[in-house]
Amino acid sequence: MGLYKNLFKQTAIYGLATVVPRMFSFLLVPLYTDLLPKAEYGKLSVIFAGMIFFNVILSYGMETAFFRFYNKETNKNSVVETTSVSIFWTSIAFLFIALLFRNAISSWAKIDEQYISYTIWILVLDALVIVPFSKLRVNQQPVKYAIIKIGNVAVNLFLNLFFLSYLPAIAESNPDSILRSLYLEDFQIGYIFVSNIIASLLTFILLSPNYFKLKWHFDYSLWKRMMQYGMPIMVAGIAFAINEQFDKILLSRLLPSDIADGEVGVYNACYKLGLFMVLYRTAYTLGIEPFFFSHADSEDAPQTYATITKYFVIFGSFILLSVIVFADVLKVIMIRDESYWEAMKVVPLIILANFFLGIYTNLSVWYKLIDKTHIGAYISIVGAVITLVLNYLLIPTMSYYGSAIATIAAYGSMMFISYYFGNKYYPIPYDIYKIGMYLLISVGFSAVSFYGFRENYYVGITLLLAFMYFIYYNEKELLIKMLNRKK
Repeated sequence: MGLYKNLFKQTAIYGLATVVPRMFSFLLVPLYTDLLPKAEYGKLSVIFAGMIFFNVILSYGMETAFFRFYNKETNKNSVVETTSVSIFWTSIAFLFIALLFRNAISSWAKIDEQYISYTIWILVLDALVIVPFSKLRVNQQPVKYAIIKIGNVAVNLFLNLFFLSYLPAIAESNPDSILRSLYLEDFQIGYIFVSNIIASLLTFILLSPNYFKLKWHFDYSLWKRMMQYGMPIMVAGIAFAINEQFDKILLSRLLPSDIADGEVGVYNACYKLGLFMVLYRTAYTLGIEPFFFSHADSEDAPQTYATITKYFVIFGSFILLSVIVFADVLKVIMIRDESYWEAMKVVPLIILANFFLGIYTNLSVWYKLIDKTHIGAYISIVGAVITLVLNYLLIPTMSYYGSAIATIAAYGSMMFISYYFGNKYYPIPYDIYKIGMYLLISVGFSAVSFYGFRENYYVGITLLLAFMYFIYYNEKELLIKMLNRKK
């Protein structure tokens, strides 16, 4: 029980470090949807989607490789030094090359060159803090990690509010003030990028002592082994980025130009209502990855992983049903402009897709522990192919609803493929009966609530309470043990 308690404690703190920043950033959704036309919000969504790909490329699997080799190697300083030096110089090289060719990138992407420059700086600053943040996680310093992460997004939120809401009012009421010189008309998207750059720069400054403490030792032999481990993870990361973000890019390319940006805007706004499942999945992943590696040599590791996965599904099923029951309440809070609500029909699919991705994260432990990360890359490539094919087939006739179907099909396929091969290479005694039962009941109740009795909260809350009782009935022995232990 001590293992689970420690995991829960770390996941809770990492969850705070994820939930609070995400909550801050999602406060920006009503701000953006209020101030930006749907087409402009769609353009911004496409730019951010592209940034996800370069985040993956600039880390090139070294973050996961860092955790694996830090726990595996006796010379841990060598792992820190080699990873830091590698990330630093590849980031600097990217900075110079990307700035040199920003004109060509701007023409190809059909994005203002100024925004391309801002994006390059944000990507580099974020890449340079990968290892410092990883050190905090591997050294079990979740509180410091949380404070810096929350601070980053708090600064970003404050600057967005200042530039987009208060600065225009100040400029209008005090035309002779110093702050008036900061105000530029029709520069809303530019202010969004400036806010991100300042927040990323402050985060880098806070973590920069990590670079000053380096001896800049580079172990080429270790680096080659880390690259062999990490490159398949990068391929998997790119495939994940395709699954998670490429639909916005394809929507902007495959739909008629007069409606494309607007369709991306409404889709991305309603996509954000999957917030709580994304938060749960992300917080769990941050806490579980170091845990998996640090307990890989334990005799009871497979049973531990099986138990953790079952309770991940239990909590995830509850979140799935809760968010879908109250989806129409959340939309009023997060998306005040009713013109964005037309895409609400994708919300259940997006939430379930993110749940499938979370389950896949649990199931994928086997190929990381036996150092066969290339298999994870193959699985992710299969998901990416499904995403691309279904988007190309469905977007012309179904628009963003086709993208949502493609997302759930991709993550669902990856989940089942990983389970099948995991059973062959690293058998884990999952409680398939209970896991399947919780998942099916929560999906069934969600479908009844959203498609049969939408906004009928008597039915929705009744289904939610019934599901909670079902969980208690099946897990009461463990719950009673936990309560008695506390007493």
